[in-house]
Amino acid sequence: MAVEVLLWCIAALLATAPAAAAGARRGTTTIFVYAIALVVSTIALATVTWALVTDTGLAQKLRLPIGLPWLGAHFRLDPLAAAFLAVVNLGGATASLYGLGYGRHEPERGRVLPFFPAFLAAMNLVVLADDAFTFLLTWEFMSLTSWALVMAHHRQPGNARAGYIYLLMASLGTLSLLLSFGLLAGPAGGYAFDAIRNTQLSTTVSAAVLALALLGAGSKAGLVPLHVWLPLAHPAAPSHVSALMSGVMTKVAVYGFVRIVFDLMGPPTWWSGGVVLLFGGASAVLGVLHALMEHDLKRLLAYHTVENIGIIFIGLGLGLAFAANDMRGPAALATTAALFHVFNHSVFKSLLFFGSGAVLTATGERDMERLGGLIHAMPFTAFAFLIGSAAISALPPFNGFVSEWLTFQAILLSPQLPQWVLKFLVPAVGGLLALSAALAAACFVKAFGITFLGRPRTSVAHDARETDKFSLTAMFALVVLCLVAGVLPGYFIDALAPVVQGLVSAQMPRQAAFAWFTIVPIAESRSSYNGLLLFVLIAVAASLAAYVIHRWASHATRRSAPWDCGFPDASPATQYTAGSFAQPIRRVFGTTVFRAREVIHMPPPGDPRPARLHVHLHDVLWDVLYAPVAKVVGVTADVLNRVQFLTIRGYLTLVSGALVALLVILAVWQ
Repeated sequence: MAVEVLLWCIAALLATAPAAAAGARRGTTTIFVYAIALVVSTIALATVTWALVTDTGLAQKLRLPIGLPWLGAHFRLDPLAAAFLAVVNLGGATASLYGLGYGRHEPERGRVLPFFPAFLAAMNLVVLADDAFTFLLTWEFMSLTSWALVMAHHRQPGNARAGYIYLLMASLGTLSLLLSFGLLAGPAGGYAFDAIRNTQLSTTVSAAVLALALLGAGSKAGLVPLHVWLPLAHPAAPSHVSALMSGVMTKVAVYGFVRIVFDLMGPPTWWSGGVVLLFGGASAVLGVLHALMEHDLKRLLAYHTVENIGIIFIGLGLGLAFAANDMRGPAALATTAALFHVFNHSVFKSLLFFGSGAVLTATGERDMERLGGLIHAMPFTAFAFLIGSAAISALPPFNGFVSEWLTFQAILLSPQLPQWVLKFLVPAVGGLLALSAALAAACFVKAFGITFLGRPRTSVAHDARETDKFSLTAMFALVVLCLVAGVLPGYFIDALAPVVQGLVSAQMPRQAAFAWFTIVPIAESRSSYNGLLLFVLIAVAASLAAYVIHRWASHATRRSAPWDCGFPDASPATQYTAGSFAQPIRRVFGTTVFRAREVIHMPPPGDPRPARLHVHLHDVLWDVLYAPVAKVVGVTADVLNRVQFLTIRGYLTLVSGALVALLVILAVWQ
């Protein structure tokens, strides 16, 4: 049985964790841990992929006599779980392969190795869980193991704060999910998912469950305004762990939302789709705007996770709205686009974090202002990062383009919706999606150009060397996936068909039936996309242009030094910087989105000191939502802190007063 194979894989990962803790100081332990994780994740990936493609081993259940005595632990493999398990174990396998090389440079391997396999096991358990207790227990286990990995480099400035905020947001998310499952179980208290599916919910309870699911799963996924932990925690973790957290763990959170809202809540309502659309559109735009302002390469990638989670939730919101209006074809299209983007984002975001990890290992720097020229020292890493940048920018023929194109195709069907609110909301969200796509392309022109092009700005960038073969192998495996999923997306769409069928009772037309690997969202007369044809045209055009230039144009040109504007040996500091690249967009959006303030220090005439420009940016959502709450909590804690210094008489008075107050409340209640 596929479920049994997966549970044995999880058991192997859990057994590896204490073994890693026992031998963390040995050099061979790094190879042992990552090799075991690579083999186990590959076995699990093959198992769920085979089950999803062949439809064998799905809808299997298994109950273990652990957990609550009257409930036990229920596990189930259905198409939805299989699709997300494929994402989890693909990310686990590539991160483990990357760790075989990257782990040798890890200074805190004793704080990473025991928790890495446990983190992989926890994510698998969350997706397999088939009752609320097991789901919440493994969800919290996933949060704690990932928190331990975030705190691996706790001595570095800012990492302890990142871990603290992440733990607070994780606790908030778990509490919200606990309340949502309590409402779903109802008065009968059936916590098995099969029992929850048979519970009828009122409109009020459904609204409360949706709000709690958005709060619980959205806080882990990074939805705006619950994203504040993400740009702090992801850069703090080791790079291969950052790839897992950004590319995989956020998808487990998406799975939790889909499981609750699409599966356990029952028939959707149109307004639930509108609410999800709003959060998705806001996340897409605000995430990419914050990313554009960043100079830290890993923080930039973390903010792009917020953007792509927003794109996924736009697709899910469209799917809910269409399904509520019994528009099965458009619902299948929107849901397929969202799930396909789940896979695509896990691939290219892991690739980009691996690339940033290679840069960090080679230079010790994450600040793009101190990099530059790395394409000469790290050509393979630069090529892999370039492919990831093109994929996340939704440029054809790579995978990011296909899922975003499918989302736009679903948006174009929104005029058929009967609700006037959605008729106005969906096109507005479509405009936000288009804006985020354009800004994402600009952002990664900055990220790749400032990091890899030009001349080295510092000695560490000048002395950089290419990364190890294990890391390059992991990156190029993901490069191939970015291309294959973009050129042949029909196979991936067909693999998602049983998942979408189970969620919205419909699926897209079978793509393998169309000639020349063309994908057709609704019907051939509406629109279509042929990734293979586009790839061939791009390859032929690029090759022909290169041949013509090198065959004829090169002989007609005269080689000389480029025009240097009168400066024969200009400093690398005169190159475009990340800050100067983002300045035009900061001038447009800075006042409203970031409360940007520019301070110019101009020395008087005759003063040899350089002029300086200081830019102050603010996270408005943090200042408005979280800072006041933190202040209230701090003041309350200071007041309550006095309780521990009371005298015996004071304690007796406090207890007596509390008892009298409780008796009064009880009397009034009765």
